[in-house]
Amino acid sequence: MNAPLQSTKASATKPALTILIAAPRGFCAGVDRAIEIVERALERYGAPVYVRHEIVHNKFVVDGLRQKGAIFVEELDQVPDGAPVVFSAHGVPKAVPAEADRRGLDYLDATCPLVSKVHRQAERQIEANRHIVFVGHRGHPEVIGTMGQVPEGTMTLVETVEDVEALSLAADQPLAFLTQTTLSVDDTHEIVRALQTKFPHIVGPKAEDICYATSNRQAAVKRIAPGSDLVLVIGAGNSSNSLRLVEVSQKCGTDAKLIRRASEIDPAWLEGVGTLGLTAGASAPEELVREVVAKLSEWREVEEHTLVTAEEKMVFKLPRQLTD
Repeated sequence: MNAPLQSTKASATKPALTILIAAPRGFCAGVDRAIEIVERALERYGAPVYVRHEIVHNKFVVDGLRQKGAIFVEELDQVPDGAPVVFSAHGVPKAVPAEADRRGLDYLDATCPLVSKVHRQAERQIEANRHIVFVGHRGHPEVIGTMGQVPEGTMTLVETVEDVEALSLAADQPLAFLTQTTLSVDDTHEIVRALQTKFPHIVGPKAEDICYATSNRQAAVKRIAPGSDLVLVIGAGNSSNSLRLVEVSQKCGTDAKLIRRASEIDPAWLEGVGTLGLTAGASAPEELVREVVAKLSEWREVEEHTLVTAEEKMVFKLPRQLTD
């Protein structure tokens, strides 16, 4: 569906530029919830409120919360006794809330409920005496958090089909697989297919672990990329879902560039570009989308069209500590 937001005639001094804006884009329900948890914690407890790791992977969002009184740290030992602390949307290993309990810290868990669902699945598979093959990106906070839900040695990480081929698990060993929620839908299907071929008895989740927002944003890029000369993805370099959007566009045959802010756009990128695709990762606010459109309008006579591939109405409940 094409819904024009703005239409202008080409100027004699500015060449025309059609912008195809993907929908859905930007904030997902898990990110909305995480940010609101920090904001409500600041209202309830007053500043400062500590946050373990970036609440979401977006500098603009983190800086905004920092200005309101949030202090971001990497580990709990950086949180003073008696101070409130929030755990990020990516989830944390079980050892983290256990340490918070030991120290008597007042903590709020902003883990996305869809990530928490994967955590519960991991626990159930271990209870069923299955070894877990986890599909994800090594070092990503969500992967660290998920692997930290189960005893060491009971979960093996794979990132590629080649990793699957290299697995040396016993043929009769009971197995299950789970996946990170922000992966490439297409790449993950290939890896899962390789797992099921090598281990026909492997057990998977009833529904795929890749979250609705990740799937929807990738589908939206597949809609705008074929008709675009270039795609801009607003997001952070450490944001898995944003990086996947760049990859999806490139696999569609359209060059894509990841930017954090409008100021990072090089005008030279627009040479020969008549139609530009625009989207934002799940941690990027709509304010940054409008900022990019405004910047492009300085150089070009812009005509916007929003291409809608799905409607999102998901809302997640806040922790009881903030609603009682």
